Amino acid sequence: MERLDNGSPVPARLRGGIVALGNFDGFHLGHQAVIGRAVAHARAEGRPAIVATFDPHPQRYFQPQSGHFRLTTLDQRERLFAAAGADAMLVFHFDAALAGLSARQFAEQQLVEIIGAGGVVTGGDFTFGKGREGDVMTLAALGEELGYSAGVVAPVTLDGETVSSSRIRQYLREGDPRGAAKLLTRPFAIRGPVQHGAKLGRELGYPTANMDMANYLRPAYGIYAVRGRLADGRVLDGVANLGIRPSIDPPEELLESYFFDFQGDLYDQVIEISLIEYLRPEAKFDSMDALKVQMDADAAKARAVLA
Repeated sequence: MERLDNGSPVPARLRGGIVALGNFDGFHLGHQAVIGRAVAHARAEGRPAIVATFDPHPQRYFQPQSGHFRLTTLDQRERLFAAAGADAMLVFHFDAALAGLSARQFAEQQLVEIIGAGGVVTGGDFTFGKGREGDVMTLAALGEELGYSAGVVAPVTLDGETVSSSRIRQYLREGDPRGAAKLLTRPFAIRGPVQHGAKLGRELGYPTANMDMANYLRPAYGIYAVRGRLADGRVLDGVANLGIRPSIDPPEELLESYFFDFQGDLYDQVIEISLIEYLRPEAKFDSMDALKVQMDADAAKARAVLA
């Protein structure tokens, strides 16, 4: 799996490939259908399969003050795309130059000159070009002229609802990680380095791996049953607090994960925490003793859920 960007033409061995084109943040069932179609097309014709995504997300470019909404990092997407069979991930750097391209210029400069696409596959709601002037019909018409095929994948529905990143975000903000996982086909996961902290959890008998939420969407604050994947590949069950720790002064937003029956130093390691089930909202306690009693109960409930 190679990671490329649109700063220079793709290598000759990848030119003529079939390109899945979209944001693909979350890599949910709908995204999987688009990328799956592109990979199948590529394999059928003996071509490379490329997934093209955008960073930063166009919404972040046009609305820089918008709240955090990312569901996956580029590193997470790269692993997911590779597992889906892609040969390369190409990252379009979304800046003023790219945003200013007309639909024709995007097709000519990016799809033909930079990628050398033999075919492009998108979802039905894909738009491109300045002011979103281009849609899937525009993409197909330009393809006939410029020499690439264009395929469109219809929206995917599950239990009567259309699978979308916005619906997944809603589930997570409502404290329903299982609802989000159904559409993602896996739990929502936060990946990042373990930070050094005040070690208050250790004093309470619950040493935690503390992580910053960075640009991830903020799910409902509260206590979660979680699974953590360590840098060495081990997967551990645990319980986590996601929020501002109202019983601790000063409040600080963190994801704090305690892993059952684990001893070791995780500082500075990059780990991934999957949110399995929401147990309760955050609460403020009058004493550390009261907090400890609740932590014991949370850990017991998380063990039962994960069992």
